[in-house]
Amino acid sequence: MEKNRISHSRRQFLGTVTAGSSALLAPMIIPSSALGRDGAVAPSERIVVGGIGIGRRGGYDLGCFLQQKDVQFVAVADIKAQRQGEVKKIVDTHHGNENCKTYRDFRDVLDRDDIDAVLIATGPNWHATAAMTAAKAGKDMYCEKPVTKNIIQSLILADTMRRTGRVFQAGTQRRNLPHFSFACELARTGKLGKLQKVYAHPAGMQAMMSGWLVPEEVPDQDVVDWDMYLGPAAWRPYNKKLLDGFNFEKGGGFVGAFNGGGVLEWGSHCVDLCQWAVDDSLPPVEYNAPKDGELMARYENGTQLIFREKGWIPLGSCPVRFEGETGWVEAGDSGKLVLSSPELLAGRSVEEIGGYPATFHVRDFLDCVKTRSQPKGNAQAACNAHIACHAANIALLLNRQVKFDNATNTFIDDVEANRLRSEALREPWRL
Repeated sequence: MEKNRISHSRRQFLGTVTAGSSALLAPMIIPSSALGRDGAVAPSERIVVGGIGIGRRGGYDLGCFLQQKDVQFVAVADIKAQRQGEVKKIVDTHHGNENCKTYRDFRDVLDRDDIDAVLIATGPNWHATAAMTAAKAGKDMYCEKPVTKNIIQSLILADTMRRTGRVFQAGTQRRNLPHFSFACELARTGKLGKLQKVYAHPAGMQAMMSGWLVPEEVPDQDVVDWDMYLGPAAWRPYNKKLLDGFNFEKGGGFVGAFNGGGVLEWGSHCVDLCQWAVDDSLPPVEYNAPKDGELMARYENGTQLIFREKGWIPLGSCPVRFEGETGWVEAGDSGKLVLSSPELLAGRSVEEIGGYPATFHVRDFLDCVKTRSQPKGNAQAACNAHIACHAANIALLLNRQVKFDNATNTFIDDVEANRLRSEALREPWRL
């Protein structure tokens, strides 16, 4: 019976065409943008992206995404209504439509089947939880750093991305800048001789505890969703100053969550580059208390990772230095390199790009979304670099040496240090 209805419908359709319906015979005009002409990207090649927590840093990242012709940004979730409106205006103006949807709960973005990837630029408190929730929802993600608050989160993050097969790019954009890449290549490929020391700038070696401020009246949930802002963090009364998501609950792992401070903030970049220089090996196995302004960690093969504030060649922020038996290289955000010998260039010309732009890093992520390959700031690389930062921070907090076993991911015979590997998450959030 169903077959007869279909056949009858088709006969009616063909009869209408034969009768000369001008409406049906009118030519169909297909816009060139739908065919990928005139510089436009065909819909089949576009990556549909949503945003989660788009504030100061996220606004910059958003601009980098919108510069890419194959990106269609369609949604934003933020706990602040004002930011929802601001992002929608930017996106709609760029695309020339009014299609960007706004949400308060990031899970509404993840529930959308049309979204391929998400930009996670919340405060660090949310990075790991949002990223793993996104992975389980089948989304790829570009996640700002620091991507985890403690060692256990780092391990779970890497495992989650491995199991789900999602493309994860940590916001460590210096991996896609030519002078940093060249410096790491010199160290990684033995051009400096056997690597002896790698140096990272911590931008302040202090471990702080997050706390409570004087309670203030909680805004209406439709204006600022305080409960969602806290998310997995321990509950505390509302205070406007705590809405500085960039610094709120940045990292830690004990009662009250101690803050990662400069070791984690800059370490997310500088230690990440040092990890790249040692070929993304497992993290150091020994971390010492600071001495004479330096905190020294040691890799299994004897190479030292040294956090230090002073003694840098003035090459801009986020400096790193790699020393081998036969040569050394130092680089910073100015885009410039200083080498122990011009022979290390071997006739190559290294492009100088200052100011640490993220555009190249975003492009790397998008290309990997299409090819399903691993981006430079992948989850495993981020895991190892963050563990190094967290372990150094624990040595800093305890003000003594700690030894880490990469086979068990625990501190050796150290109950106090092992307590700091993780922290409880507030209900109902889980990793």
